[in-house]
Amino acid sequence: MKKAHVIGIGLSGAAAARLLHRQGWRVTLSDRGDGPAQRDRQAALSQVGIAVQLGHDFVPTLEMDLIVVSPGVPWDAPALVTARQQGIETIGEMELAWRSLSERPWLGITGTNGKTTTTALLAAIFAAAGLNAPACGNIGHAACAVALAETPPDWVIAELSSYQIEATSTLHPTIGIWTTFTPDHLNRHKTVENYYRIKASLLARSEIAVFNGDDPCLRQHAAEYGPQSHWTSVGGQKAIEPLTPSTYIEDGWVIYRGDRIVSTQSLRMVGDHNQQNLLMAVTAACLADIPKAAIVEGVTTFPGVVHRLEHICTWRGIDFINDSKATNYDAAEVGLRSVHSPTILIAGGDPKAGDDTAWIQQIHQKAAAVLLIGKAAPQFAERLHQSGYPHTEIVETLENAVSRSADLAPTQAAKVVLLSPACASYDQYPNFEARGDHFRRLCQLYLQA
Repeated sequence: MKKAHVIGIGLSGAAAARLLHRQGWRVTLSDRGDGPAQRDRQAALSQVGIAVQLGHDFVPTLEMDLIVVSPGVPWDAPALVTARQQGIETIGEMELAWRSLSERPWLGITGTNGKTTTTALLAAIFAAAGLNAPACGNIGHAACAVALAETPPDWVIAELSSYQIEATSTLHPTIGIWTTFTPDHLNRHKTVENYYRIKASLLARSEIAVFNGDDPCLRQHAAEYGPQSHWTSVGGQKAIEPLTPSTYIEDGWVIYRGDRIVSTQSLRMVGDHNQQNLLMAVTAACLADIPKAAIVEGVTTFPGVVHRLEHICTWRGIDFINDSKATNYDAAEVGLRSVHSPTILIAGGDPKAGDDTAWIQQIHQKAAAVLLIGKAAPQFAERLHQSGYPHTEIVETLENAVSRSADLAPTQAAKVVLLSPACASYDQYPNFEARGDHFRRLCQLYLQA
């Protein structure tokens, strides 16, 4: 019996271990952690015959026939480099899912920002068409969980991070979408060029590629992509000349190849960036032959994405908005640009490398005050002071930030309190979802007061 080793006991790793076990592999799963959540998963996996090693630093051995890596494990970790040098096949969880589902059509969505909204919107449109097409990957289900389902999907709609793409070599979507490109994850990928190359590899393998034509970087590289490429533009049919958009906005309608598909007012999400997400989703749906009526129904009933400009509550006329998913400067700039001003902004967390220029400009334009939390607070305060912005306070924690914002907003006539951190969450929370959920609970306390 062939032996497989899975690294990481999160949702992706656990699903990968179960899939391999069902396929007849002898599976061992390891994880450095040894907390309550890991132990619960260990107990569940052990019941079906999967060996689990907690508190374990992975070391490859020649007895291993296959290594499967969860997305959070660096692809260039020394142990994985050694494994590949030893000739042990090493793949990501997404590649394993692809090998089980390659006979199904795939929609692969990647990009620095916008991919979660576009993926979720596409899942809603395909569901409205009566198709079994769950969102998976970096959103929703683990991809291997979709492969484990009793009923095979009609389509696989996968949000793909750069971490997942770099660990798959054969996945080639029927339709690939690239939403945006700005520098991110440089602590892992080291250079912008490497980060771009990883993203580009997915689109190069896609049978049909869809690009955000309003993104300057993607437009600059347009010559690299062939005649099967489709471009979109919020600005209209001539906005991205010499490129010709397949899908654009005209007179408040999404137009695909000259045909009116859906009113832009049907999408209940603010911001030009969400109009662009709408264009890319509609393009892919049309390419997949989804009926127009289903596209309209899916868009009209789409509730939006949790943690991305999510309206939590209105308290004394002030809207509290959760944008915890804005984990870099570009996403946070878009979030701030999308809300009413004046705004009380809550920012900070585990800082990332990147260009903060546009974000700081938007703070000057929209923010009545900035409340800073987490590890990034001192450097953000210094950077904003250098830019001439005077209204910053270091409040350290989210509890303090929400309490202070409730005091401060009425005195500044602020219409919005916005959590849009421009940072990862790992200094204070396990992920951005936990941070956003905490913000929601804190805000709801004010409704009960």
